[in-house]
Amino acid sequence: MIAFLLIVVILLVLVTGYFVGIYNALVRVRADVKLAWSNIDVLLAQRHDELPKLVETCRQYLQYEQQTLERVMQARSAVAAARASGSVTAVGAAESGLRSGLAGLFAVAEKYPDLKANEAFKHLQQRITGLEQAIADRREIYNDTVNINNVRVVAFPDVLIATRYDFEPAHLLKFDAAQKADIDMKAEFAH
Repeated sequence: MIAFLLIVVILLVLVTGYFVGIYNALVRVRADVKLAWSNIDVLLAQRHDELPKLVETCRQYLQYEQQTLERVMQARSAVAAARASGSVTAVGAAESGLRSGLAGLFAVAEKYPDLKANEAFKHLQQRITGLEQAIADRREIYNDTVNINNVRVVAFPDVLIATRYDFEPAHLLKFDAAQKADIDMKAEFAH
């Protein structure tokens, strides 16, 4: 009888430990998703701070290209609003406009040799291009982390704990076809 009770107690401890392990793993994955998003948000904030400097540098040279400059600043505002909303989907959509606006600005800058030679412009262009690459890298990490989270919250036996303690799937940072397509530089030069 004591041996049977001991076996039952050991089994209960093992099962409890197993489910505690699942719970802790789900907490860790959820935290990883938040961290990955936070890393993207930091880069978006850095780029957000650099764009007015770039536009101001360009404004001195691009007197006839105000529409291009305004498009970049409107897109910057849209990304800021999307970030403030906390919606991954909204950020993905706003990024499309900003990417297009920046490509247009850099394309227009090609028509102005004095601007292209300006050290501040070159520095800001390199800085923003570096931030764009870092954001793209972080997006990949974010989506990988979200995928791990989303598989865990629906896979058995994790789903038992996930459902009980409100662990939910996270949203992938998706881009529509227009955002994935190469930017038509000929059209940008036509402005």
